[in-house]
Amino acid sequence: MKISVVIPMYNSEATIINTLNSIKNQTALEYIIEILVINDGSTDTSVDKVVNYTEANKQLPIVLINKKNGGVSSARNTGLKLAKGNWIALLDADDEWLPTKTEKQIETIKKHPNIDFLGGDIDDMGLKILWRHIEGLYEANVKDLCLKMFPQTSVAIFKKSIFDQIGGYDEAQRYAEDGNYFLKICSHFNYYHLPGRMVIYGGGKPAFGFSGLSGNLKGMYEGTIKNIKELRQDSMISGKFFVFLRFFYWAKYIRRILLTKLHKRNS
Repeated sequence: MKISVVIPMYNSEATIINTLNSIKNQTALEYIIEILVINDGSTDTSVDKVVNYTEANKQLPIVLINKKNGGVSSARNTGLKLAKGNWIALLDADDEWLPTKTEKQIETIKKHPNIDFLGGDIDDMGLKILWRHIEGLYEANVKDLCLKMFPQTSVAIFKKSIFDQIGGYDEAQRYAEDGNYFLKICSHFNYYHLPGRMVIYGGGKPAFGFSGLSGNLKGMYEGTIKNIKELRQDSMISGKFFVFLRFFYWAKYIRRILLTKLHKRNS
């Protein structure tokens, strides 16, 4: 099992070193054959930091790839195309893996070779799909992901053959692009969740309405609507479920607006 880590990087000077250190500290580092840092046209000192870090850590297989700014999906696709490993592990430039993340996922994949895609948790709350609390290794379906999108990007590891078969991210989609890609994977491959915290997400920031692309609540809402429209067009969900999801997502959108306002008021 050979893992290629794909890190899209744009103006990440404040976080990229911690991200790289979290790979360096993996208890199963020997499975990682390359760390592809895709510089998406950064204008800060991110590139210099990666170059200096690579020089100081020559034992790490870091490959810096520079490209014109094209967005996170374009950067991820660049890494997916160039990856030499038979497994891809995604990691954002402001997230950090916990030390045993890779080890736990590899152990699980070896015990269950039917797994094509494996995720995990970003906190100690565990995964809940509506009223169901997921315990133990769980095979998800498209309906599950429509009700609760998981995992967070930096927990995902999947077979390179998935990219070879269905391609990469929709580079024209700016919001909820991970959900779009993960739904495509779940529609065609064995998509699993392994309970247990594996990532420090964005330095502990809230999962929505705070900063970055996920900070645009309207954009995220419109992106999720695009995703379920595509599912309906491909007959992956029923008409009744599609109508339910339109109301469900609208209610979540309003709730997130209210929660974000409350959070900002109290901070």
